[in-house]
Order: sequence, then C-alpha cells, then structure tokens
Amino acid sequence: MKKTLTQKQIDDYEQLCRDRNNGRLLTPDGLRFICEANNYDPEAIGRHFLEVLGQMKNAQ
Repeated sequence: MKKTLTQKQIDDYEQLCRDRNNGRLLTPDGLRFICEANNYDPEAIGRHFLEVLGQMKNAQ
C-alpha cells in the first residue's frame, strides 16, 4: 500500500521549515537556555515570554 502526503501536509511541513529557519521555533534546548538565563525564576521567565510576544505583535 502506497501512502502519499496531502498538499496540506506538504504546506505545513514547508511552514515548519520556514519557521525553523527564521528562529520562530522553541526547541527544548532553547527553553532550557531561557530558563537558565532567568535563574529558573518563573516570574522572570514569564516576563521574558511576554516581552517576546509583544515584540512579535509589533513586528507584524
């Protein structure tokens, strides 16, 4: 039985590749780095993500 990808699956994969290439994916290593950089302080980590979210909204 031959399985093929749908056009939606191909489009989703291409979007994933674009996001990865443009630094828009949070990897486990990236999350660990952010947590370590903020001394594992939940408020500082949350503040960091809210600042990044604000930057992303302003960039659009």
